[in-house]
Amino acid sequence: MTYTIAILLSLIGYLVIGHLAGRRVQHLDDYLVAGRNAPTFLILGTLVASYLSTSAFLGETGFAYQGYPFVMLIFAAVSTSGCLLGALAFGRYLRRSSALTVPEFFGKRFASRRVQAIAGITTVVGLGAYLLGVMQGAGIMFAELTGLPYWVGLVLVWLTYTGFILYSGSPGVMLTDTVMFVIFSLAALGGSLYIIQDLGGWHGVLEGLLAQTDKPGIALWHGVLSGEQAEFSSPGEALTWGLTLGLVWAAVLAASPWQSSRYLMARNEHVVMRSAMLTAVALAVFYALMMMTGAAINLYNAELDSERAMVWSALNVLPAWLGIVILTGVFAAGLSSCSTFLSIIGFSISNDILPASRSERSAMRTSRMAVLGAGLIALILALFQPPAVMAVVWFAATLFASSWGPVALMSIWSRRITAAGAGWGLTVGFVGNLALSLMKQADWITLPVYLHPVMLATLAALLAILVASALTQVTPAERQYRAFLHERDDALEAGWMNGSRWIALVTMLSGVMIGIFLWQQYAETLAGLAGEFDVPRSAVLGAYALAVGCGTMLFIAGAVGYRVARARRQAVPAYQAAET
Repeated sequence: MTYTIAILLSLIGYLVIGHLAGRRVQHLDDYLVAGRNAPTFLILGTLVASYLSTSAFLGETGFAYQGYPFVMLIFAAVSTSGCLLGALAFGRYLRRSSALTVPEFFGKRFASRRVQAIAGITTVVGLGAYLLGVMQGAGIMFAELTGLPYWVGLVLVWLTYTGFILYSGSPGVMLTDTVMFVIFSLAALGGSLYIIQDLGGWHGVLEGLLAQTDKPGIALWHGVLSGEQAEFSSPGEALTWGLTLGLVWAAVLAASPWQSSRYLMARNEHVVMRSAMLTAVALAVFYALMMMTGAAINLYNAELDSERAMVWSALNVLPAWLGIVILTGVFAAGLSSCSTFLSIIGFSISNDILPASRSERSAMRTSRMAVLGAGLIALILALFQPPAVMAVVWFAATLFASSWGPVALMSIWSRRITAAGAGWGLTVGFVGNLALSLMKQADWITLPVYLHPVMLATLAALLAILVASALTQVTPAERQYRAFLHERDDALEAGWMNGSRWIALVTMLSGVMIGIFLWQQYAETLAGLAGEFDVPRSAVLGAYALAVGCGTMLFIAGAVGYRVARARRQAVPAYQAAET
């Protein structure tokens, strides 16, 4: 009963916050991009909340519980670099465009309503699948905590996030995302520290994992390699998976609509860079703690369904008050992602796919109707589709890596890409990934771990872009708009620049501290236990390499951010001023 009351109160609280945010919505810019005036903390909150959903707390932590906590750390070290890549190579130029949606940016960049519509359709289909996964995760959470039927949880979750999106739009999503970010960050930190300390710290957890026989190898960097449940057959395969999927998710973080669209709400380009660097830090800390926690749950119970491991530990291991905090935090993570995805789907339908509205009032009404319609379809699908949280979410996310990733980066940095190239790149990357993934799922084809469908689809998309662009000409409008995106003036905003440099230094320092932490707590501890548990020397060396690699990736991200911030000049788009 206590958990039911906590969940219901949180739902009411988010509705109230969304209602308060909605009072400030006066114009279409307010509704779609929060007036383009959001500070760093709010962009940070919505970036992290958009990325970390029930898939992270249930699916990815469950994968660590299954036997692969340190493979997930390899994945995270590579993937989080996409935060800064997205901000520096795409996000700040996206913010400069003053588009209302990311597909609209593509439409402006290539002077093509067709390209905008293609990007809009891929947004709706891909995020529709993603929304389905996180809704199911929230429904599972609700059923586990309250004892009420799964469908009741789905309906209540849907009513909550749809309610405040319809009224408040982006301001409501951004504000509730940030509140949820604070809640689930505290929950993850508190729950992880309690479980790890309860088992004797990192030394006690590693010793226990080395001693148990249910999942041999779970304490080593490559994870479990034997048994019917093993995902990988060799250390090389595990490493390849971590690096390959890490690169894929780096592209997802760099260009996916639910991440890059957050930059459209930022106050300026410095806010874009600052929030991206802080997001990388937040995600690095999250994965370092939560993946170890997922593995540690095996020392309490090694026979759980992996996606329910975190819920079980909150109900059976943590003190009641901390269990309430962490479960409402996990629930909040799912709710925040639902609200973000539905808002983007609705905005894209109204702004990028349907014919343009004649007035601002009509456009807002159309957007709200699109949100409601898309939400109803997602609810119906979630009610009848069997839950598979991590599988659905990871499948949907990678669709954007292969379709949006090449086009987004080339739209900024290539002089030769044309509207035809962009349209074919979006289509081939999306459809190719979808087809290959479905064929692999149906066991029609078998692919090695290094030839993930997203890799093949990305190569196909690049080929389609090159061929189509070679057969067409860059128009003057395309050339002019790209030139506008790279315009800068001589006005330096010293206050903004200095603040960005400090945040870059914090990011670099965080990388050093995470590397030292993993070196001492994981690698040194494993080396000390190696003789007692016959740990191979290669596994010990791998642990040291993992510690150095995780810290170095974040340090490099901070160093790049510092270099860019040091030379940063505030862009004043002359083209935009003339357009206005």
